[in-house]
Amino acid sequence: MVIGLAQLNATVGDIWGNTERILGAYDKAVALGADLVLTPELALTGYPPQDLVFRSRFVPETLDALEQIHRKIGQVPLLVGFVDFNPDVIGKPFVNACATLIGRQPIRKIYKTLLPTYDVFDEARYFEPARTQEPLEICGTKVGVTICEDIWTDKYLKRNLYRQDPVANLVAKGAEMIVNLSSSPFAVGKPLLRRQMVSELAKRYHVPFYYCNAIGGNDELIFDGNSFGIDSYGRTVLHMARFKEEVQVVDSAALAVAESAPLPEEEIYNALTLGVRDYFQKCGFKSAVLGLSGGIDSAVTAVVAVDALGASNVTGVSMPSQHSSQGSLDDAQKLAENLGIVRHVIPIREPYNVLKSQFKEIFAGRMEDTTEENMQSRLRGLTLMSLSNKFNHLLLTTGNKSELAVGYCTIYGDMCGGLAVISDVPKTMIYRLAGWINREKEIIPTNSIIKPPSAELKPNQTDQDTLPPYETLDAILALYVGEQLSPEDIVARGFEPETVKWVQKRVDMNEYKRRQAAPGLKVTTLAFGIGRKMPVAQRYLG
Repeated sequence: MVIGLAQLNATVGDIWGNTERILGAYDKAVALGADLVLTPELALTGYPPQDLVFRSRFVPETLDALEQIHRKIGQVPLLVGFVDFNPDVIGKPFVNACATLIGRQPIRKIYKTLLPTYDVFDEARYFEPARTQEPLEICGTKVGVTICEDIWTDKYLKRNLYRQDPVANLVAKGAEMIVNLSSSPFAVGKPLLRRQMVSELAKRYHVPFYYCNAIGGNDELIFDGNSFGIDSYGRTVLHMARFKEEVQVVDSAALAVAESAPLPEEEIYNALTLGVRDYFQKCGFKSAVLGLSGGIDSAVTAVVAVDALGASNVTGVSMPSQHSSQGSLDDAQKLAENLGIVRHVIPIREPYNVLKSQFKEIFAGRMEDTTEENMQSRLRGLTLMSLSNKFNHLLLTTGNKSELAVGYCTIYGDMCGGLAVISDVPKTMIYRLAGWINREKEIIPTNSIIKPPSAELKPNQTDQDTLPPYETLDAILALYVGEQLSPEDIVARGFEPETVKWVQKRVDMNEYKRRQAAPGLKVTTLAFGIGRKMPVAQRYLG
């Protein structure tokens, strides 16, 4: 059998646009010789549709589109992911479904069994799980149809979540092949993890697996594609494109192919670029504006934006104050020249002095502190938002995950914006990204990379006046935020107790800031935002 995999970039809610995309991919796969064509999970609605499913016409319109696809395809079976009504009177109103479509034959439906409710997932809010699993006879072969989470094992989930094992059940009932319709969000290292898991399953059950994943950005989530085929010996026989829409076919008798894993920096960079591009295209934005401080964070953000949108659609703005160094201004100018983008220089010294003078009497007798520092940041936010409003630019924020974690950012200042491009990228990875960007030639000025990072809000300021060294900070954050270890457990790993206590306190006390941050692109296993739900008002210190 020749299996076609349509690795599609669906837009959530664009049911008829997704319909045309599915039909076009089907025709291409059939022309390539496919005997069976797979699409990703919920390819017809986009993933995740969230509360759109409750709209009165959403699921009926989805079913109308499914019928249209059914009428237009031929005798090569097509597997389409969609949302259906729950056929039972008890339970959640909908099911996460896969339709097997063959021209002029009745539609056969399979429902998802394992519904994730951790991290960014909340499927049990909407869907009722399948109770049983049965293989389908397709092209003379018993095919076990699974949907995304249905193939994830306890070892790779690192927790025992489910009482059923759909793959084991399907194989026990005679499945000779397993296919998986997936919308698995990206995290660095996850594509390789998926293939390792499926390879183990193939060897355990002695059946081939064909895994069709979505690509594209939908709000914070980025889907990386990386669809693949694994033979019954656990060998990769097909590996599809990373971060690109693609249709390919693979013969079930194909030989193993060589593959190599990309560097984490390359994965993250491509994920961010795709996330920015799709956020703009799917939301209807055309151009971006961002602050160019001459530092490494704004430089990396600018490079990603230009790659995603084109230089003509990106505007940089330098907003020097009395504390800005000439070196930083020169670095910002050089970056803009290297990228070919327009750069405006709008000084904030005069408005800052005017603003500060308004508080001369009220603040009399008090020393200058972070209040005056934040005035500068908020004036920059005001400047950038003014340009955003006047020219219909979307403002990109340039704060990294390390800063966001401990609140080293100014609400209504540098946090202003519509998309937080690098908010899930730790500072140490920002440096690695900059090195990867400059791997062939200097794009980001070397001085932006090697100089001590600084907000330049007071004389001779550096980040490390306030923060621990970034290597230490990121290591502690990985344990406290990523692995959710207690401060005591982190200290037991060899970190200084006072440093751990400082990080823990600031992560906890700045939850209110992160609640008001722009949506950020998820590239790690646990990002701030929809995947991490912490109370703002709480006193737990463990």
